[in-house]
Amino acid sequence: MEIVVQELPSLSVLGIEGRAESGNNPAPALWEEANARFGEIEALALRDENGAPVGVWGAMSDLSRSFLPWEDGFSRGLYLAGVQVPPEALPPEGWVKWTLPAFACLRVKVVGDYAAAFRAGLDELERRGLTLAGAVQDCHRPAEGGQLYLFFPFKRL
Repeated sequence: MEIVVQELPSLSVLGIEGRAESGNNPAPALWEEANARFGEIEALALRDENGAPVGVWGAMSDLSRSFLPWEDGFSRGLYLAGVQVPPEALPPEGWVKWTLPAFACLRVKVVGDYAAAFRAGLDELERRGLTLAGAVQDCHRPAEGGQLYLFFPFKRL
């Protein structure tokens, strides 16, 4: 599994927000709505030199909106299904913009099973003597054929 240390700068994501509770995963419904309404924000998406969106984010935060890890075994928190936008972008009605803080992270390339990649990221943090310092973020990279990455913010123990 490909795992690298990366500095991720602060970035803004415009999307559809929902709340996860134990046993309730809002992500599929949020993505369905965000994809159906993408035309409303398409012009705001931050794009690379080839015109592809730079990142399609499943942004996550604790319930206090402090971008801390989800609670109760990663089952409770906020989720934002969206696309990366310039920091000055204003959300149209019905959309929410989050600005994630910059952080050092482990970037895990997801190949196959999402849950296995998530577990591998947590295991690698422990192996390196690091502790999870924020909510795990996920990002699809359209320029890489939609490759999914997980970002595990960390701090040293």
